[in-house]
Amino acid sequence: MKNMSRIFFLIIIVCSVTAQMYAQNKALLLIDIQDFYFSGGDVPLDNPKAAALNAGLLLEQFRKSGDLVIHVRHNYEPGGEIHQYVSPSSQEIVISKDHVNAFRNTDLDLILKEHEVSDLFICGMQTHMCLEAAVRAASDLEYNVAVVGDACATRALQFGETIVAADDVHHSTLATLKSYARIIKVTDYLIESAGESGRQ
Repeated sequence: MKNMSRIFFLIIIVCSVTAQMYAQNKALLLIDIQDFYFSGGDVPLDNPKAAALNAGLLLEQFRKSGDLVIHVRHNYEPGGEIHQYVSPSSQEIVISKDHVNAFRNTDLDLILKEHEVSDLFICGMQTHMCLEAAVRAASDLEYNVAVVGDACATRALQFGETIVAADDVHHSTLATLKSYARIIKVTDYLIESAGESGRQ
């Protein structure tokens, strides 16, 4: 009976350590939070400032926890610089892309695998384009994906005579992405992070 208790205790310890290791294998992917999406840029979005400020809160938390941060920027000028609210540090990875999908013809998947990332938190611009493409691709590559919805922004779209409001574009995209990812808010992530810190 004592041996069984010891074995059970060892199993609990191994599972706890494994869970902690798993929790550490995460990364933040910031998609195209660039100057041309802000007021005065070529493709101004609907309220990009609020989304970028929320992305900045995520970035700050990932920096505190020492987890991997990857910035993605689209090769576009003028206004191709990553916005100051989420400006990369010298230690953070910046990937430049030419396609909507951040995984296409880039080293993104290779970098994530080298860092043994399993959980990927994604936010950025535009919700219905590059953000959506990255989420779908990451899910297909079997990452555990979470989209931080209030750290994303988009714009109104027109198809024929129909104009779709930016808020509808944003929320309909998130509704679709529920099949590929968890949809969370910045506060959800900050609460999760506080809980993880308390367990360590």
